[in-house]
Amino acid sequence: MRGVYVEDLAGRVLGSSADDFVIVQWKAEVGDHWIAPLHVHHRDDEAWYVLSGTLGFRLGEAEIEAHRGAAVLARRGTPHTYWNAGQTEAEYLLVMTPRIAELVEQIHQPHADIEAIFEAHVSEVLS
Repeated sequence: MRGVYVEDLAGRVLGSSADDFVIVQWKAEVGDHWIAPLHVHHRDDEAWYVLSGTLGFRLGEAEIEAHRGAAVLARRGTPHTYWNAGQTEAEYLLVMTPRIAELVEQIHQPHADIEAIFEAHVSEVLS
């Protein structure tokens, strides 16, 4: 049952590249910066569930503030980004496909070629 049960999800991953989706629990520090650049996934959907605090989202042309208990879905083909929109740390669940999970893992490696990694994962940085 490896990878089926995670007692404490904080900072860990449920799911793998062999599954249909991956869930992570992350925290967003307070600050005036995007957590991810404006980008689009051409073949994958991505969703967030806010556990505490407030996340701001740009989905296409719309801007949304998602507070505790809110959920947000960025459908494939929708340009999006997100940030901590509050004055306290935000905690959230991110539900993504294995392709997006792999993209996230690779862009955090030293000397990562961000644009090439996005392209290899059928995605694109827009800003």
